[in-house]
Amino acid sequence: MVEDKKAYLVGGGIGSLAAAAFMIRDGGMPGANITIFDAMAVLGGSLDGAGDPEKGYVIRGGRMLTTDNYECTWELFKTIPSIQDPDVSVYDETIAFNLRMKAHSKARLVDHNRSILDVSSMGFSMSDRMELLKLTQASEETLGTSIITDWLSPAFFTTNFWHMWQTTFAFQPWHSAVEFRRYLHRFMKEFSRIETLAGVKRTEYNQYDSLVLPLLNWLEAKDVRFLHDTMVTDISLKTDKSMITVTDIKLNQDGAEKSIAVNENDIVIFQNGSMTDASSLGSMKSAPDKLTKADSGGWALWEKLAEGRPDFGNPAAFKSSIPESYWASFTVTLKDPSFFDQMEAFSGNKAGTGGLVTFKDSNWLMSVVLAHQPHFINQPDNIQVFWGYALHPDRIGDFVAKPMSDCTGEDILRELCGHLNFDMNTTFQNANCIPCRLPYITSMFMPRALTDRPLPVPEISRNLGFVSQFVEVPEDVVFTVEYSIRAAQMAVYQLMDIDMEIPPIRHHDKSLKVNIDAVIKSFK
Repeated sequence: MVEDKKAYLVGGGIGSLAAAAFMIRDGGMPGANITIFDAMAVLGGSLDGAGDPEKGYVIRGGRMLTTDNYECTWELFKTIPSIQDPDVSVYDETIAFNLRMKAHSKARLVDHNRSILDVSSMGFSMSDRMELLKLTQASEETLGTSIITDWLSPAFFTTNFWHMWQTTFAFQPWHSAVEFRRYLHRFMKEFSRIETLAGVKRTEYNQYDSLVLPLLNWLEAKDVRFLHDTMVTDISLKTDKSMITVTDIKLNQDGAEKSIAVNENDIVIFQNGSMTDASSLGSMKSAPDKLTKADSGGWALWEKLAEGRPDFGNPAAFKSSIPESYWASFTVTLKDPSFFDQMEAFSGNKAGTGGLVTFKDSNWLMSVVLAHQPHFINQPDNIQVFWGYALHPDRIGDFVAKPMSDCTGEDILRELCGHLNFDMNTTFQNANCIPCRLPYITSMFMPRALTDRPLPVPEISRNLGFVSQFVEVPEDVVFTVEYSIRAAQMAVYQLMDIDMEIPPIRHHDKSLKVNIDAVIKSFK
């Protein structure tokens, strides 16, 4: 009986929250039977957003949304009420917002002369087109553990397309060719409009306030139990006839060691790995600390479970090279409209209608984006917030003579003003720039074998599922909200024997029109 079944979810990210929702909505499990453990004080995992006008707001990373994809995400949020209007779903609220705020970037790339580039042409040579076609047509088995530069020549990485695709999705040339290929297929519809970002959809506020908070409220109303500041240190397993069953969960709560017995019919879902693990914040006067997994312990449990169990994946493939998986972001809180006024005049976009403005020649490869204001539910009318990031924070700046990783918030604003030729003193009076170091932010893009990621429910598992950016979901793309939610739905439906269809992936890459549009675009 489902009423007698309990569920324990290790990690409080969007994947775990979605899994709890699927258990209740589609599996009929009482919410009071579900417990979510998280080492942090606030749930939401990597999908975060917090702060206030005085201390400053912080968003560690950005997640691209579309309504042409993200099938599982929107199917879920069609049933989750908005926190602003309980009679409206989060999905309908998001659709209505995007009808009011249509995206059409007019300043996608800016060069070293502060000139907005004409990016209507992708800048491909015939050789570039042939190499790109070869990569997209190769099977994942053929691509194996190869990297992007194994398939594309140096000239490709100077094209307008690469600069825009790279910064939209945060790819590096040394990342997995398989992941790059998956993005080309999954987002082929975006290929023909990558310069305007017209296919990108945004939530009304930051994604924590617009997605996580409504889902949390819904789960709380269903009596789901949340244990904050709780670190799960071990998951005990029993092997019987080559099948593995969770029998016990060990945790540290408020400094006390505890143990929870798990029955064979119970469910355990583990959020393995974290792209924001070991992240650290700086301030206007200090750079972020340089942390690693040794400081956070965020990978330790997955490493322990996977040892000697190849079905549980290979965390070493993802967390072993910080220089290849690291970038830095920054969130700026303003009490003066000067920067927004100048950027809107420069870019031709009102805040919320543009997208990433990338300084393509900058040593840091810096980008900024001005969202619709207010960007936080608790943000006063006289406060503005914007976000930016850099893909090469280990390089010396163009205007600040040190790598971004050593920079304070003030240094970052000075570098940004240099690229825009804005006056620092008049543009950023009373500004609060909070830098963030993210050593594993693109770790899921690292070259990997198919077996390095566990299935949402490994074949040898009776009651243990995995939900994260580090599980294997065929055809889908990591670094998206959709990936976590699809993995959650797959795990829950299998573990609870739910006989319902999971929304299939829309194959825009099979559409004749989409393919023709992409070909036409590639020849411009």
